[in-house]
Amino acid sequence: MATAAPRRQPTLDQVAERAGVSRSAASRAINNAPHVSRATRDAVHRAVKELGYLPDRTARALATRRTGIVALAISHDDPQLFADPFFAQVIVGVSAALEQTDLHLLLCLASAGRGRARLTNLLRTRGVDGVMLMALRGDDPLTRIVREAGVPAVYGGRPLRLRPRWYVDADNAGGARLATEHLVGLGRTRIVTITGESGTEVAEARQRGYREALIMAGLTPHGVAEGDFTEAGGAAAMTGLLARHPDLDGVFAASDNMAAGALRALGAAGRSVPGDVAVVGFDDLGIATRTDPPLTTVHQPIQALGGEMTRMLLGVLDGEDRVPVVLPTHLVRRGSA
Repeated sequence: MATAAPRRQPTLDQVAERAGVSRSAASRAINNAPHVSRATRDAVHRAVKELGYLPDRTARALATRRTGIVALAISHDDPQLFADPFFAQVIVGVSAALEQTDLHLLLCLASAGRGRARLTNLLRTRGVDGVMLMALRGDDPLTRIVREAGVPAVYGGRPLRLRPRWYVDADNAGGARLATEHLVGLGRTRIVTITGESGTEVAEARQRGYREALIMAGLTPHGVAEGDFTEAGGAAAMTGLLARHPDLDGVFAASDNMAAGALRALGAAGRSVPGDVAVVGFDDLGIATRTDPPLTTVHQPIQALGGEMTRMLLGVLDGEDRVPVVLPTHLVRRGSA
């Protein structure tokens, strides 16, 4: 029995004929080139869909000088990072924004020398069209690497003491003010804070918002301890604060993970929440609903941050004039305060 000949893939000429345009016009429309009328673009895209045409990626890359790949680079080398709910939500937001495009996402862990070397080579050889950067400290070498490579870059969060041309951030200082004002409104006057890792803009902004709210209320910071955005770090910081300031009656933790650790340490010390001590976190991650009591926290739109970063990068790649975006935050009241 003879086998059927394989179906030939439709050609660009067939697309042009179906759309009623020239071959060059069809090519420009498929490659999203400028100066193509809406009518031509719509006709070509309709023909592509009807015929099932698949562009030759190699030819397209040569024509547009694009690879069809964007990178999400994180200044970290532990693969377990992707199990962190914060980064997981960022990736979900990035992926959702890329879903309607033909771009591929490359994830890069680039903290230690080998990871940075790979990213440096990738950027210098134009292996990606653009890059999104996350979790940068003020002195992070990724900032210099990206700047020297000249590749379009969008930052997730603003690096400390640096104002890049394109970034997406949450209103960290404003959210911290909301958290602290809420504690003040509950009548708490001896309010301590557990900060994030030093050398990061997010940690400094949230500590700044805490201090500003206390000043406006005529209060002074009762105690400050540095955490590292982890539950273990929050527990250790809370234990230290209780030793130094046993009369504390309110806690603003700069992340939900640290707040969860603080709740555990308070329970171990025999302090009731919110009776003896009221606690507010930041992020509104899933863990906030699983603590005992459930955590009052500041919601930041993490998936939206990933989506906005991606849309900003896509706009930059298309030559659009983009400006930084700061996403709003709001307080979510639960049982801890």
